[in-house]
Amino acid sequence: MSKEIIDALEAIADEKAIPVDTLMGALEAALLSAYKKDPDSVEYARVEVNRDSGDFIVWQLMIPSDILPQVLSVPEETDQPLIDPETGEAREPAAPEVDFAKVDEFGDKIGTHNVTPENFGRIAAVTAKQVLLQRVREAERELTFDEYKDRVGELINGVIQQTDSRYTLVRLTETTEALLPRSEQVEGERYDNAQRIKAIIKEVSASPKGPSIIVSRRDPNLIKELFELEVPEMADGLVEITDVAREPGYRSKIAVISHADGVDPVGACVGPRGSRVRMVVSELRGEKIDIIPFNDEPARFVAKALSPARVREVLVDDEQRQATVIVPDDQLALAIGRSGQNARLAARLTGWRIDIKSESDYAQDAVDGGGTPGGEEQEDTQVRCAAVLSNGRRCPNAPVEGSRYCGLDAHQEYERMGGQPAASLPQEEPADEVEVEQVEAPETEEAVAVEEAPAVDEAVETEVAEETADEVAEAVAEEIESESDLADDSEESAPEA
Repeated sequence: MSKEIIDALEAIADEKAIPVDTLMGALEAALLSAYKKDPDSVEYARVEVNRDSGDFIVWQLMIPSDILPQVLSVPEETDQPLIDPETGEAREPAAPEVDFAKVDEFGDKIGTHNVTPENFGRIAAVTAKQVLLQRVREAERELTFDEYKDRVGELINGVIQQTDSRYTLVRLTETTEALLPRSEQVEGERYDNAQRIKAIIKEVSASPKGPSIIVSRRDPNLIKELFELEVPEMADGLVEITDVAREPGYRSKIAVISHADGVDPVGACVGPRGSRVRMVVSELRGEKIDIIPFNDEPARFVAKALSPARVREVLVDDEQRQATVIVPDDQLALAIGRSGQNARLAARLTGWRIDIKSESDYAQDAVDGGGTPGGEEQEDTQVRCAAVLSNGRRCPNAPVEGSRYCGLDAHQEYERMGGQPAASLPQEEPADEVEVEQVEAPETEEAVAVEEAPAVDEAVETEVAEETADEVAEAVAEEIESESDLADDSEESAPEA
């Protein structure tokens, strides 16, 4: 053997990123396998290759009988008979082989003798080549598995190579391929040949044919990794995505939080004129993304999670982790979403069970239940007065401490009476009466806060004053009408007299 073979092994080691010692060990094993096919070969032998000159020597191992059982490695027993794949005939089990690591332990007790043949011939060269190539492939598979086994959950780039009904083949590097199964594909996406895609490494496992790498386009981490590529504040640790709720191909919601003062997490993710979020949406093939600011207060977080719908009020139950959300009548469909998608994503993002009600339904439940929805009595910790106004809605004022009603004298009278009497509740008009259309003032988009109670008190008093003025006006009109009728009757009776 010449020095060119050593140079070739070093070149292969550099190209395949395989240690040179691994290839030299493979070469020695290949030469030993070729030597054992010689009819004049000895039973126990070892091949050593000179790393400088490329020459090799076959040493016969003179193993004493007392230590022979200690240096032999017994092959594993198999239940299936050994069949020669070429001839189909049964072959004898392999004989025990020498474990060279144990031989080195008894080096001073084992003698050696040079039995290098003068010419290996063509069969030896072919055998060495096959064994060497096999060892190179095994080393490549081990390196690939070691490279990707710790990268589960990372974002990778790949090129589509082949697509069929079962899976899509994605080429990651020159020698590494990954599978994108049908279960990890997004419904409605097309995967054309030579198309570049981004995916998340879902699973890496070893197999006889090499490492099996499974990638996914449905994993929620895909959105998080894409935003980390587009948003520099996330790479610096200033902005963080706390949670992701996703329905692949349709809509996603992400909760973001800022760890630095003066940094808007939502604005950082949206980018100038929406450039950052637009790049993520483009990679996800048009999937809609709602960016929600994270809040420690469950009520505010739930209200923001139902975006783009406007929320009037949120009532939370910390023990059951349930939130009752009250929205304007025209926002009910938007809050629920198509097939409940918006509400489902909001519940998944916040971890709370969400019950959405319109204002009219909530007011009707309050009337039917005697002041509170479902007929249950609220505790002192309620956020609204239990009184029901003439328009059928609950009083928006906050209750005073130790009471179910606000500070208005009329509502405090209900407290002393033990509840609001049925006579003061709004009644439905008879069917034969003419309904007068009432024009209501436009409602604010946000729920009335506790500190705005004085302004709300003035609004309620104004409403009561207007109702009183309307009643006086109706009474005066009826009196004038009755006087006019008497005057007409007197005029008709005068000629007859």
